Amino acid sequence: MSDRWQECMDFCVEVTKRAGKVICEALQKDITVMQKSSPVDLVTETDQKVEGLIISSIKEKYPTHSFIGEESVAAGAPSVLTDNPTWIIDPIDGTTNFVHRFPFVSVSIGFTVKKEIEFGIVYSCVEDKMYTARKGKGAFCNGDPIKVSGQEDISKSLVLTEMGFKEDPEHFKRMLANIRTILTIPVHGIRSPGSAAVNMCLVACGSADAYYHMGIHCWDMAGGAAVVSEAGGVIVDISGGPFDLMSRRLIVASSRAIAERIAKEITQFDVGRDDENGQ
Repeated sequence: MSDRWQECMDFCVEVTKRAGKVICEALQKDITVMQKSSPVDLVTETDQKVEGLIISSIKEKYPTHSFIGEESVAAGAPSVLTDNPTWIIDPIDGTTNFVHRFPFVSVSIGFTVKKEIEFGIVYSCVEDKMYTARKGKGAFCNGDPIKVSGQEDISKSLVLTEMGFKEDPEHFKRMLANIRTILTIPVHGIRSPGSAAVNMCLVACGSADAYYHMGIHCWDMAGGAAVVSEAGGVIVDISGGPFDLMSRRLIVASSRAIAERIAKEITQFDVGRDDENGQ
């Protein structure tokens, strides 16, 4: 009996490779930058072109499937997860990196059925690293198995997060305070590569031990969530409770001990939900 979700995944890998080629070619040219919700919320013609390529390719083969795409949502499409097979797409995760030609730029695609993630693909295209994971079948980078570090001592950990401007001054203050709190545990250090999907894959392959973030979106998380889960990592809500793909917040870690310690240490702030406002 054929495995139809594996067939979807294999097809998605080929589409993702094509998308990555478009991104790498665009990096050699002048990049036209546009602003979305704020001066630091950027979009480029390449974001839109790549999302169009991915969605049109998949729709042609799977016309009954649903889609949640970053640029489609920005243009007014709904961001609602249903039981229908759904592709959750970030055409360029790390658009600011792309604009500055900072090399952590990825295509991230997660595929859900009945609201559960069946597989995820993250292609860090400048590095030419293709991360793939299928539920129950492990995680891989360029075909080689990967696993988390297994570190349980947060004082021996390298932690990832993202730092950026927050319009709400209280949120900005809490973001900076959380970084200070984590650093003074102490940990080995904090890094901020600029792509949520890449961050999750760095934890998945053992290059970092944890990643936390408030204010990202389902398309930032879906692909990487599959990879880190299948690599043996832990994913929880920022509160330490169960991970919710639409919640716009998460902690991923090499062990439950580290995830729970980060949840205990950091202060939450409200970021809304993807399925409430679509933004």
